[in-house]
Amino acid sequence: MMPGPVKTTLAFLRNTWRGLTSMRTALVLLFLLAMAALPGALIPQRSLNQREVDKYFAEYPTLAPLLDKVGAFEVFASVWFASIYVLLFVSLIGCLLPRCLEYYRQVRARPVRTPRNLARMPHHDKGELDASPDEVLASARKRLRGWRIEERDEGKGVRSISAERGYLREVGNLLFHFGLVGLLIGVAGGKLYGYEGQVIVVADGSEFCNSGTYNYDSFTAGLTVDGTQLSPFCVRVNDFDVKYLHTGQVDSFRVDLEYQSEDDLETGAWKPHILEVNHPLRTAGDRVYLTGNGYAPKFTVTFPDGQKRTGVTQWQPMDVLTMLSQGATKFDRPGVTDEVQRRQNQLAITGLFAPTAAFDGSLLSSRFPDTLDPTAAVDVMRGDLGLDSGRGQSIFGVDQGMVDQGRLNRVARQNLRVGEEIRLDDGTTVHFDGVERWANLQVSHDPFQPWVLGFSIAVIFGIGSSLAIRRRRVWVRVRPQGDGTLVELGGLARTDQAGYGEEFTRLAADLLAGSGEPAGQARTDSGPVRGRKS
Repeated sequence: MMPGPVKTTLAFLRNTWRGLTSMRTALVLLFLLAMAALPGALIPQRSLNQREVDKYFAEYPTLAPLLDKVGAFEVFASVWFASIYVLLFVSLIGCLLPRCLEYYRQVRARPVRTPRNLARMPHHDKGELDASPDEVLASARKRLRGWRIEERDEGKGVRSISAERGYLREVGNLLFHFGLVGLLIGVAGGKLYGYEGQVIVVADGSEFCNSGTYNYDSFTAGLTVDGTQLSPFCVRVNDFDVKYLHTGQVDSFRVDLEYQSEDDLETGAWKPHILEVNHPLRTAGDRVYLTGNGYAPKFTVTFPDGQKRTGVTQWQPMDVLTMLSQGATKFDRPGVTDEVQRRQNQLAITGLFAPTAAFDGSLLSSRFPDTLDPTAAVDVMRGDLGLDSGRGQSIFGVDQGMVDQGRLNRVARQNLRVGEEIRLDDGTTVHFDGVERWANLQVSHDPFQPWVLGFSIAVIFGIGSSLAIRRRRVWVRVRPQGDGTLVELGGLARTDQAGYGEEFTRLAADLLAGSGEPAGQARTDSGPVRGRKS
């Protein structure tokens, strides 16, 4: 008779659940999760660096679109990664709950009865002692203190003790797996309720406040974060000190800043703090890291009517070894009310900045990352910068489309050292005032970070204890023998036997030492008896 569709469906679901919740499946899913995370480490991710993703598309125009279709540039937000993540979570929970119930039964159960023939045990020893059975059992109970003991009367004067130890091994195993589940929950919670932002702050007393996403240069929000309830705090970057070796390599970064949080925001008090690499500022539940630095040239433009405008804009390092940088500092002409005239007379100072100038003819480069001879090779562009077009544009350059259309033109080019200036055809002067440092700060918020740390510690302790603790059993049987007592011992390792033979030998030696003879060579009616061990 063929089973009905309901029974077939239930059987299929039952077998699927059993397969999913097996430890073998959990290990396979854990391996798949590690493999699935590899593209996130090898391929640039949009959430971390969009510029690198664009560069990848430019270098691999055929491969990149294919990778994009499978979510390789957004691995940790892809459907397939989330599927493996959820399946692993369900598999681990399904494995652990039955194991917890089984462990509960084992803890409550009495130690197993003493086997009839202890000589068949992997570890065995026996001998005769000049002591009563009660004295031998009392000595055994004392020696087995810390073991779970069950004493039984087997009849005809024969008594035995069953002892077990190593139950914490399974506790460590469960702790490891629950810690792993906790890690999965913690990481998922961080993705849901956390956020991360990048902001560049010039080290001239400029401030940054965590009051909204609009203050960031880039911002990545968790799925439940809308940017309206960020942790309130402010930082003020006063100075940026970098020490270099003679080779040009960085010896240390040091940012002198002040910060406000909690009650300080109401009182206006600032607290000093020294920010260094890998030593973040922790305040208001957030962490502020130093992730980068660069230079911000300072230019003052004096227009023909005498009005001045000063701009300090960060320029982008092109070479981290020499800190040769490129960028654009943009100005609107003041006092012009006509929109057409205003757009046609915008200025942009673009070009290269070298902290320590080196020239190949008139071509500027840098030979050292510190400001030993700061020089800027500038192109002064005048016209429509496209700032009102509604399209976003990089702060490190101008809209090349405006240049191609002839709406933005170069009107001057010159190398400027600090204190020098260039005069344009309409009388406008561009003065190179100096240079400031800027710091790239990363603000990270993850309310689950303490939980992740706690579960990580649990994983370490769990795997350590499960590897170090051995589950084993010992049986002691005493039988009256004339004026003395015949003692027989058996031992069995429930897990890896490495090291248990030595422990059993010591235990047997202690229990048989009442004869006054060496362990394993106690007196018997027929002469010395040695313990048989395997």
